[in-house]
Amino acid sequence: MVYRNDAAGVAPAPVGGLDRRSRLKAIVGGSTGNLVEWFDWYVYAAFALYFAQHFFPAGDQTAQLLSSAAVFAVGFLMRPIGAWIMGIYSDRKGRKAGLALSVTLMCAGSLIIAVTPDYQTIGILAPILLVVARLMQGLSVGGEYGASATYLSEMAGRNSRGFYSSFAYVTLISGQLLALLVLIVLQNTMTEEALNAWGWRIPFFIGACLAVVVFWLRRGLDETDSFKNAQASNAPKSSFLELVTKHPKETMLVMLLTAGGTLAFYAYSIYMQKFLANTSGFSKTQASEISAITLFVFMCLQPLAGALSDRIGRKPLMIFFGVAGVLFTYPIFSALEVEKDPFNAGLLAMAALVIVTGYTSINAVVKAELFPAHIRALGVALPYALANTLFGGTAEYVALQFKSSGWEQGFYWYVTAMIACSLVVYVFMADTAKNSAIKED
Repeated sequence: MVYRNDAAGVAPAPVGGLDRRSRLKAIVGGSTGNLVEWFDWYVYAAFALYFAQHFFPAGDQTAQLLSSAAVFAVGFLMRPIGAWIMGIYSDRKGRKAGLALSVTLMCAGSLIIAVTPDYQTIGILAPILLVVARLMQGLSVGGEYGASATYLSEMAGRNSRGFYSSFAYVTLISGQLLALLVLIVLQNTMTEEALNAWGWRIPFFIGACLAVVVFWLRRGLDETDSFKNAQASNAPKSSFLELVTKHPKETMLVMLLTAGGTLAFYAYSIYMQKFLANTSGFSKTQASEISAITLFVFMCLQPLAGALSDRIGRKPLMIFFGVAGVLFTYPIFSALEVEKDPFNAGLLAMAALVIVTGYTSINAVVKAELFPAHIRALGVALPYALANTLFGGTAEYVALQFKSSGWEQGFYWYVTAMIACSLVVYVFMADTAKNSAIKED
C-alpha cells in the first residue's frame, strides 16, 4: 500500500486503497453472506423429513420425500442460470449490488417457505410456492459464488488474496455445520410432534432474519477499486457473448480445473456421511459425528492453505491436490469400506479432506485472477456453476448408481479419473498468483 507523508508530521494515510480495518470489514461483510446463503441451502435438505408432509398431498413418507427432493434438484439446476444473470449484474452494477441482491433473494425464499400454509389449507398452491422459493434460492446461490469470490479477491491486498478468498469455503462449510447444529438443538429441545407440526419452520425464519442482517452489512460495504476502474475505462459490457468469444480459454479453464475439484469435494464431504453409514456400516449417529468433526477441521484448514498459496503460489497446492487425489482416492475409500473403528475412519476421512483442501482453499481466487474486471464475476460464476452442476451435483447420484449395480469401486475410479483430468490442467496452466489479472486493475 502506498502512503502519503505529511510535512507537519500527520499520520500517513493510505492512497489508492483501503486501510486494514476497512479491508477487514469488507472481507467480513463479503464472506458472512456466504455463510447465510449456505445455511439456508442446507436447511432445506436437513429438515425435509419434517416439512415434506406439509407441502405435498397425503401419502406415504417416501413419496413426499421424493417430491421434496425433486424440488431440491430444481433449485440446484437454477444455479447456472443464477450465475449467468447475477454474474452479469455484478459486473455491470457492482460487486456490492450483486452481493446485496443475492442475499435478498435467499431471504425471500426462506421466508416464503417459513410462512406458507400447508397443502391441506391451500392445496396445490403450497408446492407451487415451495418451487418458487427454491427457484429464488437457486438463483441466489448461483450468483453468490461469483459475486463473493470476486469481491473477496479484489478487496484483499496483493499479498493476501489467497488467505482472504479462502473464507469463501470457510463460510460454506460453516453454513452446513450451522444447519446441522440447529437440527440437533431442535431435536433435543422439542418433541417429535411439535417439530413435525411447526418446529421445522424455525430454521427458515432464522435464515431469513440472518439474511436481513447480512443485507444491512452489505449495504454499507465499499465498492472495489477494480470495478470502479473498469467502469471508468469504458470496458465492454459483461455478457455471455463477450465471455465465450473474448475469453473462451479462461472459461474452459475454469470448467476443467473445477471438474475434478468439485467432484472430490462432494465425494469427500457431502457423500462421505452416507458412505460411512451405507457402506462402512457405522450408525447414522456415528457417521454424522465423524462428518461433523472432520468438516470442522477441514474448515479450519482453509485459511492456512490460502495463506500458504500467498507465499508459494496457487499452482503447487493444486498440483498437490491432483497428485494426492489420483494416488489416494481409491485406497482411502477401499480402506473405509472395511474400517469399523470410528477413530480410524475419521482419520481416513480427514486425510481425504486434507487432500481436497489444495483445491477448495484457493479455487475462488484462481478463477478471479483469470479474468479482467469488467467480466470477472460472470467469468468466475458461470463456468464454475456449470461444472459444479455436472460433476458436483451428480456425485451422490453416480456413487449410489455404482453401488446399486454391485461395483461400488467404479465410483472411486471415476473420482480418480476426473481428478487426473484436472491435474493435467493444473500442470500446464500458469500460476495465477504470478500472472493475476487483478494486478492489472
